[in-house]
Amino acid sequence: MVELAGKKIIVTFLMHLGDLTLTTPFLRVLRNAAPGSHITYLVDGKLQDVVLHNPNIDEVWTIDKKGKDNNLLALYSMSQRISAGKFDVLINLHPNERCSFITAFAHVPCKVGAAHFLFRPFFHPHLKLNRKLHAADMYIDVLARLGVKDLKNNGLEIFPGYEEKQVAEDFWRQQGLDTKDKLIGFNIGSAVATKRWAPERFAQVADILAAEGYKTVFFGGSMDKPMVAEAVAFMRSKPIIATGKFSIGQLAAAMSRCKLIITNDSGPMHVAISQKVPIVAMYGPSSPALYGPYTKKATIVTAMPPCQGCARGMKHHCDDMQCMERLSVAQVTEAAHKWLK
Repeated sequence: MVELAGKKIIVTFLMHLGDLTLTTPFLRVLRNAAPGSHITYLVDGKLQDVVLHNPNIDEVWTIDKKGKDNNLLALYSMSQRISAGKFDVLINLHPNERCSFITAFAHVPCKVGAAHFLFRPFFHPHLKLNRKLHAADMYIDVLARLGVKDLKNNGLEIFPGYEEKQVAEDFWRQQGLDTKDKLIGFNIGSAVATKRWAPERFAQVADILAAEGYKTVFFGGSMDKPMVAEAVAFMRSKPIIATGKFSIGQLAAAMSRCKLIITNDSGPMHVAISQKVPIVAMYGPSSPALYGPYTKKATIVTAMPPCQGCARGMKHHCDDMQCMERLSVAQVTEAAHKWLK
């Protein structure tokens, strides 16, 4: 049992966009379990939009983990900053090396959570993550094992600020979007190449829906521009291109305008879910049970017949990627129509 009420708490987590978004249910459970506490969250600076306006935390600290802070001296300096902060409780949510190093050398009376095996002796208790649970529930489980009983939450939550909402509204206005227009978003990128459905198939789905009177828009980051250009080259209809136009907070605000998002398994998929937008998600090598949409407003589309390699677990190195190749345009379109009814 760890006393959380009325304490000064710091949570540390330095993973990727989707992973960070999946910790937002944990933050709501923590806030409810720690009345009167001051909660600080340490995250990667380029992802701070995910939690910057989250009402369940009081302060956001950042490091540039792959930039200027990608060295031991900078990580140790953050350890010292945490020590100087006079925190009562530190909760480390992931056993990656950076977070484990920072938290191991920070002086905090109660230091709990996950840690790289080299740094486990610094944690009391060290808690090995239960990777049989969905990732969002895995982080909540850390609090359950610390004695928290009420685990209710609102699912994934990103709260765009006023300026982010204004940027999104201005963008839609510039595109001539009318309030009556029915908008469908597409996210065709993914950091992992084997999770990507073919651009020409996204193009076919977009054309089918455009012919039915829907407006289509392609989201994604700057790195997705070549894939979006490839998809658009296959299309007969003309979509709105929002690829590379938004920060994370702006992307969340823009996605909230959509009736549906059709997406690969990716960080932006979780951003869409945080805005309570229904999604159709294509899954190949990843396990939906562990990393799937954390929402009831989702349809997961997988290969038919199932790929036996993927059926045995995550498989990111494959000669032919049948788990994505056998995922058809008809499947995705049918799933989309169910939500659009």
